[in-house]
Amino acid sequence: MAKRLYEVWKGKNKFIFKGRLIFGPDAKSMIVTLLLIIVPVVIFCTNVARNLFDETSGNIAGYAVLMVTVVFTIYVLILLLLTSARDPGIVPRNLHPPTEEICYDSSASIDVGRQTPTPRLPPTREVIVNGMPVRVKYCITCQLYRPPRCSHCSVCDNCVERFDHHCPWVGQCIGLRNYRSFFLFISSSTILCIFIFAMSALNIKFLTDDYGTVWKAIKESPLSVVLMVYCFIFLWFVGGLTCFHLYLIGTNQTTYETFRYRGPERPRIYDLGCLNNFREVFCSRIKPSRNNFHAYVQENERGFARGMNSGTYISDLDGNRREKVEDDREIGGDLLKISQRREGEDA
Repeated sequence: MAKRLYEVWKGKNKFIFKGRLIFGPDAKSMIVTLLLIIVPVVIFCTNVARNLFDETSGNIAGYAVLMVTVVFTIYVLILLLLTSARDPGIVPRNLHPPTEEICYDSSASIDVGRQTPTPRLPPTREVIVNGMPVRVKYCITCQLYRPPRCSHCSVCDNCVERFDHHCPWVGQCIGLRNYRSFFLFISSSTILCIFIFAMSALNIKFLTDDYGTVWKAIKESPLSVVLMVYCFIFLWFVGGLTCFHLYLIGTNQTTYETFRYRGPERPRIYDLGCLNNFREVFCSRIKPSRNNFHAYVQENERGFARGMNSGTYISDLDGNRREKVEDDREIGGDLLKISQRREGEDA
């Protein structure tokens, strides 16, 4: 009986609705992200926004604060879903190694005066990008030469085009097809934090005018102060992340490239100029997915081989696998730690 692609998928992804939505293996962490957004918004709407509505005596401004908060929160949640439940740009695995790339090592062994050539795949090959040579690596798991800017995510166990990082907060890789929604999600979360902080501060001001002192205003609405502290702390994270990715977009870099291949002497092959870089991210058409996870696959298409036993490069790749797993997780979790670790290794 034929099965659908998502049922025989070799990656670590999780699927719902018969493969129409795809998540990372750590998709449960998105529940924490949802709570971090929804809980303070509910507190704001049921306490602070209600107080502002009473202070404005049912004016349209009171309605506007509540409506803006609700609509913008829904917008942020939709962006979170688009980022987390979309194919980030997974490159389909090959059933067999690319035979046209196989070369032969004639010095492998000699049997009765005859050389027995040993087939092997070169670990890298050169391609030309924007007039400059770029080395791409062979992935033994996916059995293909990765496209430029593609990397294998050790968390999801997939090669992802224009791999940026694996984000534990959305439980998904950030790549070619969901980077735009990811940036809009973090930037919109920043704006939502600023809005709630400002409205909570305005509520304290109104209460101070009514009760005479700030202390009495805080005692009257302690949740306003709690929300201000929460938004201030949260703003350091999402605001800093937004500024960092504005820099990456302006220079056409990815998080992975920035921390993996640091150095001022490294040429920026993909830099098209600041304006064109922003156009590429926000104005270009999102490419269709290379995978139809809902489609049926034939019996002979289910077996995804794990790669050739080539002693020339497998040992090097396996030796670096544990370090790559740590990098993929830490890039999404703590960019500063990766930078400090790399600086220590360079020293």
